[in-house]
Amino acid sequence: MFGAMDIATDDTRKDLLGLTRDELKAEMQAFGEKPFRAKQLWHWIYHQGETDFAAMTTLAKPLRERMKDHYVVGRPKLVQEQKSSDGTAKWLLRFADGNEAETVHIPETDRGAVCISTQVGCTLTCRFCHTGTQLLVRNLTAGEIVGQFMSARDAAGEWPTPNDGSRQLTNIVVMGMGEPLFNYEAVRDAMLIAMDAEGLGISRRRITLSTSGVVPMMKRYGEEVNTDLAISLHAVNDELRDELMPINKKYPLDALFAACRDYPGASNARRITFEYLLLNGINDSEADARELARRLKDLPAKVNLLPFNAWPGCGYEPSPPAVMKKFSNLLNDLGLSAPIRVPRGRDIMAACGQLKSESQRERKSLQKARIAAGVTDEPSLFG
Repeated sequence: MFGAMDIATDDTRKDLLGLTRDELKAEMQAFGEKPFRAKQLWHWIYHQGETDFAAMTTLAKPLRERMKDHYVVGRPKLVQEQKSSDGTAKWLLRFADGNEAETVHIPETDRGAVCISTQVGCTLTCRFCHTGTQLLVRNLTAGEIVGQFMSARDAAGEWPTPNDGSRQLTNIVVMGMGEPLFNYEAVRDAMLIAMDAEGLGISRRRITLSTSGVVPMMKRYGEEVNTDLAISLHAVNDELRDELMPINKKYPLDALFAACRDYPGASNARRITFEYLLLNGINDSEADARELARRLKDLPAKVNLLPFNAWPGCGYEPSPPAVMKKFSNLLNDLGLSAPIRVPRGRDIMAACGQLKSESQRERKSLQKARIAAGVTDEPSLFG
């Protein structure tokens, strides 16, 4: 089973997926029901994975009929599935409005991670990232974000929520399409739902959020959610990072590293991961390695060295294996854990920086409307 129920674009019923506990309680009260109904629904939606009100047998039958007429528990619809030779799966998922995003399942022998997206497209224009070539269409809702993981559970048959160590889907990595901290409230609510012990039951230590460095939101995310944190770094000086990642012009490295030092919960037991993509002749010198070690010396940090995943027209080349190994060894000698991560799903464009959907119709319509209205600046992404 995959995507047990997708919602038609003309369906006017309210989707309960993604409502927080308080929002679900308020919804039931507005519906004329006692607050305890919210707890029952929470169990069915997030522990049992149920989408059919008729199957929610702890609810009275008349209530189930009323619920069916007014509400749905949706899922993204599977549009396309691709399987890599290494076992990685990439799913193109379509949401109720027709827009799409990609989700990746990375299986291991005794565990598995689901890489989820937080936006359709991306507002960032990182020069090395294929996803960044797709302009932002819109933010995903909390339900659309957590729904990606729940769709993966549908496919794996992991309902009710396993609690005996038999899970195939053990981790969530918020590293798909989009910058998560530009969609803060929806990401926060989705992760709190994922961590709820009476629902999906994913430990905060099994969730990693990757950000390009949205400095003002990092501390708030740590205080309110406090999952593991990864920083998409890729350069050790502002001049190069400005070129590779234009967000650095707004939040330069000194501010970024200060925010990392202030991140709640960071410790030697919960180190911040710094993702460093090695680009041939760009950021892979011995001097770069030494400066990276200097920058991280006062932080509880580890480094993930990433081989570059090339895509048509990117203009960059991966560093040769010997150069990558030398870079890794030097960082290890300087006291940093710096493994070279083995790419997964390259043959289906599912590796880091390769995700991209074709959902640009809405974005193009928005652009035309804004141009017609004489508006040329981009709308703010901060609520």
